[in-house]
Amino acid sequence: MNAAPADQIRLLDVQALDVRLSQLAHRRTSLPEHAEIDALTSDLAQLRDLLVASQTEESDTAREQAKAEQDVDQVRQRAARDQQRLDSGAVTSPKDLENLQREIASLAKRQGDLEDVVLEVMERRESAQERVTELSDRVSAVQAKFDAASARRDAATKELDDEAASVTKEREVVAASVPADLLKLYDKLRGQQGGVGAARLYQRRCEGCRLELNITEINEVKAASPDTVLRCENCRRILVRTAESGL
Repeated sequence: MNAAPADQIRLLDVQALDVRLSQLAHRRTSLPEHAEIDALTSDLAQLRDLLVASQTEESDTAREQAKAEQDVDQVRQRAARDQQRLDSGAVTSPKDLENLQREIASLAKRQGDLEDVVLEVMERRESAQERVTELSDRVSAVQAKFDAASARRDAATKELDDEAASVTKEREVVAASVPADLLKLYDKLRGQQGGVGAARLYQRRCEGCRLELNITEINEVKAASPDTVLRCENCRRILVRTAESGL
């Protein structure tokens, strides 16, 4: 394949722009905010699970407390009715009086036991409420960090995307000035060679594979016409001659 030396030089410009685009793409995927957001997302998920569990516990203990207080109230009302009967003098039989007094005493003990249950449940509910408050605050704090990291990521991504768009336009302009067959070969090699399809021959060294040409290869390059599109014998990339090739 033949191409004017100037066209081959422009191919290096295309390569430089492609390298820049690859760098921008790498920076976009390697932004530190990505790892930060992933970690914060995991933290948020765990904290929200804990918060839901604590809210469920608080809700359960609230129902348990209401039931225990209802039981206390029922016992208290029954004891009050029995006490009213006792105080009214309506019960005159000694045996009935004894039974009534025994029941009042039993109800008093029952009420005390149930009130202890209420206190125990209230303590558990208070602990659950404190846990809900604590976890809610932690979720809010981590969410704020997540939002800040997301904003930084979005700003950095936009900046990189804007630069990539500018470089892409420049690449289109430069590539349009390169012969189609040369550009096609370059694109093919770039896909095969890790993003580098053309390399400069600098001081008798291919800048694609970083290997120095041997004397036989140097003589072949010297003998080749300036229009000849050369390929590196080692990496097979397009080898572009410049004033600094050391020939």
